[in-house]
Amino acid sequence: MIKSDYLIIGSGIAGLSLALKASKSGSVSLITKKKLFDSATGKAQGGIACVTDKSDSFEAHARDTMVSGAGLCNEKMVEKMVAEGPERIRELISLGVEFTKKNNSDSEFELALEGGHGKRRILHAGDITGNEIERVLIKNVKKNRNIDVYEDHTAIDLILDEDIVCRGVYILSNKNNNTEIFEAKVTVLACGGAGRTYLYTSNPDVATGDGIAMAYRAGANIANMEFVQFHPTCLCSSNANSFLISEAVRGEGAVLKLKNGESFVEKYSPQKELAPRDIVARAIDSELKSSGENFVYLDITAKSKDFLIKRFPNIYAKCFEYGIDISKDMIPVVPAAHFFCGGVAIDENGRTTIKNLYAAGETACSGVHGANRLASNSLLEGIVYAERIYEDSLQFLRKEYSEIDVEPVNNAQSLANEPAVFARKREEVRQLAWDYLGISRSDERLLKAQGRIGILKTEIEQYFKNASFSMDGIELRNIAFVAEMIVRSAIQRKESRGLHFNTDYPFMLPDAKNTIINIK
Repeated sequence: MIKSDYLIIGSGIAGLSLALKASKSGSVSLITKKKLFDSATGKAQGGIACVTDKSDSFEAHARDTMVSGAGLCNEKMVEKMVAEGPERIRELISLGVEFTKKNNSDSEFELALEGGHGKRRILHAGDITGNEIERVLIKNVKKNRNIDVYEDHTAIDLILDEDIVCRGVYILSNKNNNTEIFEAKVTVLACGGAGRTYLYTSNPDVATGDGIAMAYRAGANIANMEFVQFHPTCLCSSNANSFLISEAVRGEGAVLKLKNGESFVEKYSPQKELAPRDIVARAIDSELKSSGENFVYLDITAKSKDFLIKRFPNIYAKCFEYGIDISKDMIPVVPAAHFFCGGVAIDENGRTTIKNLYAAGETACSGVHGANRLASNSLLEGIVYAERIYEDSLQFLRKEYSEIDVEPVNNAQSLANEPAVFARKREEVRQLAWDYLGISRSDERLLKAQGRIGILKTEIEQYFKNASFSMDGIELRNIAFVAEMIVRSAIQRKESRGLHFNTDYPFMLPDAKNTIINIK
């Protein structure tokens, strides 16, 4: 049994930021499924939305956030997040994060514009903002003596005592195949999202909804899982693995076009390419279904090669690697599952409905994203809630807790643990989610999905019980639970709002309500 004051699952911006803060007051165990750098944060291109310019205001940022959220944002939470943003940005800078500055300026940031924003307010580090933030946070974590990092460790399930207080997590050591018990006074789920539930996604391989699924199985409330954001522009290439073409490219003037060279987004929104992501993704989806094509094009050829290499060096280089010179060639793109606005329901301090259990980042549903996340608000949410959780959790460090009576689970090898079986079931879940739980839904599709997911989940749970633990098996089980949560939430919502579009209910109800589910 490994004991610490804090147990943090996940190494994205929320988990790493919280680990650094928590280390000032107690011991920290930081668990990550692969290596520290394997997170969605490291892949984030665009940046962090934050009010830093005198011509901007908290009110304007909050208004843009709530407009994108389609009436479902928690206004109080949005206002607090926006107001607390500048201080959290200053903390990142003090740790060593270098955001891009304007030419010949030592103090003024070069601010980007993205869809849904009425102002340029996106701080960025070239087009690898997440990479820069992750690099700096990891550097600081590695030199912190109060933080013990456990790479290649996969969380299995939460440990609850008889009073339904979270006391830790069962963990699998991927390398030696042993199960271990991590006990802590405070447990934080910062495991990222669940994009790998879908066949096509911009997410890294680790995004299998582990935190959401563990909390769901433990009985926590889960909110708004029907709201899955599909990024409109993922590079469509048989050789490219989930490479995102940042929304900032459209912010700099890129135009979406059909195969014949015609633009089309203006038919769906007067904001054209800078409309919120749900509108742009549905526009592309509609055109693809009408034409039968597999992708549309993103055209940024109006910009000079020098500009593109300077502003988007990573995107330019990656596309060039696949034979696309974006200064001359249009980029083939397709929507892909990108971000979950729903997740483990938390309050303003990051608390879940299970005592001593917190959630942050994409694992959580804080209410700030509503029915559709405003571009570049996710990294902001991660650092804001890291601070809130830290401040709120200090009260639990002073408490004394009884010993928990648990033993590591026997992980003897079993013939039932066949990688090929898990691989087939995994693809079946992902294909089903893509076909029935995608950008456009209907009651018929949802009911079919519910029936099939129920059968699949039962089969997977049986395999899981009879097999020795493996990361593949744990991830398969989790995406099956996530698919079930999406279906349950989507069936409850008898309207179309934000990211959830049901062809049987193409209208928005006057009263905006959250969808809350739990396993009970």
